Amino acid sequence: MENGKKYVFWERLYEKRESWKRILLKRLNLFVLIILIAGLIPQSHPVHAENNLTQLLNELLIKDPDLQGAIAGISIRSADTGEVIYDHLGDVRLRPASNMKLLTAAAALSVLGEDYTFKTEILSDGAVKNKTLRGNLYLKGKGDPTLLKEDFNKLADEIKKLGIKNINGHLIGDDSWYDDVRYSVDLPWSDEQTYYGAQVSALTASPTKDYDSGSVMIEVKPGHNKGDKAEVKVTPDTDFVKIINQTETLPEDGDKKLTFEREHAKNTVTIRGTLPVKSKVVKEWIGVWDPTRYALTLFKQSLAEKGIHLTGKIKTGQTPEDAEILHTHSSIKLSELLVPFMKLSNNGHAEILVKEMGKVVKGEGSWEKGLEVMEAELIKLGINPKSLVLRDGSGISHVNLVPASQLSQLLFTAQQQSWFPAFLQSLPIAGAHEKMEGGTLRHRMKGPLVRGKVLAKTGTISTVSTISGYVNTKSGQNMIFSIMLNNLVDDSKGKSIEDKLITVIANQ
Repeated sequence: MENGKKYVFWERLYEKRESWKRILLKRLNLFVLIILIAGLIPQSHPVHAENNLTQLLNELLIKDPDLQGAIAGISIRSADTGEVIYDHLGDVRLRPASNMKLLTAAAALSVLGEDYTFKTEILSDGAVKNKTLRGNLYLKGKGDPTLLKEDFNKLADEIKKLGIKNINGHLIGDDSWYDDVRYSVDLPWSDEQTYYGAQVSALTASPTKDYDSGSVMIEVKPGHNKGDKAEVKVTPDTDFVKIINQTETLPEDGDKKLTFEREHAKNTVTIRGTLPVKSKVVKEWIGVWDPTRYALTLFKQSLAEKGIHLTGKIKTGQTPEDAEILHTHSSIKLSELLVPFMKLSNNGHAEILVKEMGKVVKGEGSWEKGLEVMEAELIKLGINPKSLVLRDGSGISHVNLVPASQLSQLLFTAQQQSWFPAFLQSLPIAGAHEKMEGGTLRHRMKGPLVRGKVLAKTGTISTVSTISGYVNTKSGQNMIFSIMLNNLVDDSKGKSIEDKLITVIANQ
């Protein structure tokens, strides 16, 4: 009896084992089928692309060690038809860095127009008697990021032409054209002192014709002899910024190592380090604290230089509604401003344009209203707003998200707009030596296939490198591309990867 029970037990166990084998075999066959099907689906989805282009791009993406663990979003289109030629994760939202400026520039041109100018007004609430203005003088800014010290000199000349030699009142700066939020929502605290993270104000000033608004340029050159402090020059020449010079000049074989640090909420800049004798001048741009008062200080200085005496103080405040306009200064046109904005990737210009769009369309110069206007305008340009996350106009935020396919779509649609020549002219040109031609691409892509044939906007923030634009290929085709590399261990490596990819496209 015991043996019979054992036999039944083993027979049932054998049947169960065979059943399990059949189930496992079915699942294994299904798994193999899934693998085989998956193998038929490429990682990238080219549409009517030449096999050679697709193969070369895929190989670069797979083999480059710097892309291991990173994400590459790529969209390539025909510039003539808009047809997608190659796509790799093109619909995945990625951080655009300064490729965000393509969206900002297009929206600004569409909303404001290429002939748009920014105004700066001088007003007064008093009367002039015996060459004395008996009242306050107001400097009202309306967003102009291009005001230089020489422009304040011209404004002072206008006051002098009115016969005013004394101002028996205060000099008041009015920046109420925009709100009083100085930094975009996601700006890193460590960028506070940088020129690309400078405060945004409707009344501001720039040191040079690069128009880095809200900043000063500091030049440091070695002293004449070993042991001397380095010589420091600030542009514009103003006491608004205080320099603490803790530098030393070394022999010619010494190390060049300088650091610049601006105190939080102050305009005291400490320069530390060493500079060898005969070494080149070191230039650094530092964002100031309170750009409104910075502009006001420069204007007061210009008034004094023109022999106009101010008895009161410089203050900030709003202009009375009944104040009389004495003079209005206009900036360069938007089409001209777009050149330093896009070629040099100027963050301040981007944020000012966002606020200006908000002010013009919705009556409020804020990031919130400006981005609403920008989004609405981008819809008209064929962009799907549900695919975007917009946090600023410059791309400095790591929260911004844009798919490569949307950037390539924008670049295609832009060609049909009346303002496209101004837009195209603003893009950096590969290998072009001049700063206002090559911009951020002047030291890149100098080979014969790409030099002068690539017009594109670059972008870099920590772990991110992007580039989007137009390329004229070897066969005479015009192509649009957007390459977005995210999650890079070393974002500086992204540029060489992009250049290789673009060279492959250019060789078609």
